[in-house]
Amino acid sequence: MTESGAQSGPTALRIILGGHLRRMRVAAGISRSDAGWEIRSSESKVSRMELGRVGLKERDVRDLLTLYGVDDEEERERLLALTREANNPGWWHRYGDVLPSWFHSYLDLEAAAQLIRVYELQFVPGLLQTPDYIRAVIQLGRGLIPAEEVERRVALRTGRQSVLTRPDPVRIWAVVDEAVLRRPIGGVKAMVQQLDHLIDASQYPNVTLQVMPFNVGGHAATGGAYSILRFPEQDLPDMVYIEHLSSALYLDKLEDLDQYTATMEALCVAAPPPNRTRDILTNIKKDFES
Repeated sequence: MTESGAQSGPTALRIILGGHLRRMRVAAGISRSDAGWEIRSSESKVSRMELGRVGLKERDVRDLLTLYGVDDEEERERLLALTREANNPGWWHRYGDVLPSWFHSYLDLEAAAQLIRVYELQFVPGLLQTPDYIRAVIQLGRGLIPAEEVERRVALRTGRQSVLTRPDPVRIWAVVDEAVLRRPIGGVKAMVQQLDHLIDASQYPNVTLQVMPFNVGGHAATGGAYSILRFPEQDLPDMVYIEHLSSALYLDKLEDLDQYTATMEALCVAAPPPNRTRDILTNIKKDFES
């Protein structure tokens, strides 16, 4: 049973709960079809429940536990409590008016992650952005946005950054293209502040930051920016996240994970080691200040 429910959103908890139910069903020798009949539903619905792709009703979980022969009251109550928790919205639910629907799942998974590996070639990784940098990114290509909406979006992103400072913090390992750091998003002053923040953040014990310099030339990540999320729970497989302009891809097939992980490893080898990052950032900052 996971102990990290307080840090996980409903997407992660649904996947964890679905994994428990799948193992119990298999151990009991019951087919998905029979399980679907028990909860007045279909085989495909049970499959989606076990993969964490749909919400789970407490009544359905209770009936399935009975069908699977789970009669230990303590175990039943823990799983039913997990069901109730999985139906609670994350803290970011109150920002639903400024949050794309396809991004909800990522915020759930980000909060549940143990390690996030990131490759970025256009923006500073969101978890490492300063408020002024965030404001500038929010307004890119969107015309005039009401000030209140901008500040709500800033609050959402800075709220996400608490995963780096909580008692059991997420570890982030980011490789950032040099172009990201030389593009003065928000103006020179905002960029200098952003570079100062990255210099400080690069010294955090749970932050590893590498810069991919121009002089490396071509490198392995020809497909663009992406993230790999790793979780402490065995029911949550590693996941590749690729964001598009108005949607996102979540990849968890082994062949995809292997390819993207190998590419990330190649990037980390090609970039100067993390102990050189502070000097690289300081030199870029000096160029802005000169």
